Amino acid sequence: MNSYQRVLGGLFLAVTVSFFADISVGPVTIEWVNIWAAVVENKASLDALILFDIRLPRAFLAMLVGATLGISGAALQGLLRNPLAESGVIGVSNCAALGAVLVFYFGMTQWSWFVLPLAGLMGALVSVVMIFLLAGRSGSTVTLILAGIAINTLAGALMAMALNFAPNPYAMQEIVFWLLGSVANRSMNEVLITVPFITVGWVLILSCGRFLNALTLGEETTKSLGFNVRRLRWRLVIGVVACVGAAVSVSGNIGFIGLVIPHLLRPWVRHDPQRLLAVSALGGAVLLLLSDVAVQLLSSGGELKLGVITSLVGGPFFLYLILKNRNVWS
Repeated sequence: MNSYQRVLGGLFLAVTVSFFADISVGPVTIEWVNIWAAVVENKASLDALILFDIRLPRAFLAMLVGATLGISGAALQGLLRNPLAESGVIGVSNCAALGAVLVFYFGMTQWSWFVLPLAGLMGALVSVVMIFLLAGRSGSTVTLILAGIAINTLAGALMAMALNFAPNPYAMQEIVFWLLGSVANRSMNEVLITVPFITVGWVLILSCGRFLNALTLGEETTKSLGFNVRRLRWRLVIGVVACVGAAVSVSGNIGFIGLVIPHLLRPWVRHDPQRLLAVSALGGAVLLLLSDVAVQLLSSGGELKLGVITSLVGGPFFLYLILKNRNVWS
């Protein structure tokens, strides 16, 4: 077993442990014996209801969203050859968030459970259309970044406008709480509506692994090796939009995972962009699952939001990176 396989195995074990930790904590203690009896005997049980209807959907979404943010951050850092890149760079997170914010603004959440995630997915779709229109057919790295800045600015301004003109304080509160990010109070319906988009996004990203490796040598060298740079660049962008748009549509904006995880795990795979994709997905899942465990343990009364926890982790981490790069302690 080589070092890469050991890293994958260790992270997979960490995901498994974190997942079971996430479904084991909460305001109510569940008895696993009662759950087993309810499953075997096919009888109604409060413990089984809590597990299958509340905690499992929450844990599944934390795992899927964390993995998506991790792999998309690694993919965009490889594509843009910028260690500070993540899904927000191309505007997909803000556009998906804007779609959900408009649902809150116009009071459409009462129509059906699927209106909110569907609006987020539509926002992500708008982002990829805008990227195509702004970046043009060439879609060079510089134009992608500039297009992302423009899309982010516009989406951020529209969200600020929605907050400013919110019809009532409750709508404003819903918007703010959703933007902070959370996987609480979700059902298996949200899991099922996002899984197809997340799966497609992951497949598209992983299929570009060799391209990302070649890209470390420069675009001209990559072209000389037989890669269609323009086509593969767009494939990667569409993959990121598909999975991140789906993730944001059900969880809100959760920051720093796409930045922190690739930074932490890159030395473990010897700075190999292709191998970094899979380990970043597993690492992102671990971080968000553990963050959700922390949310449930630290919350009393009003629940702490996931985005707050990840920001508390990510902020100091990047301060450390800045100080380290400035050789403050050397």
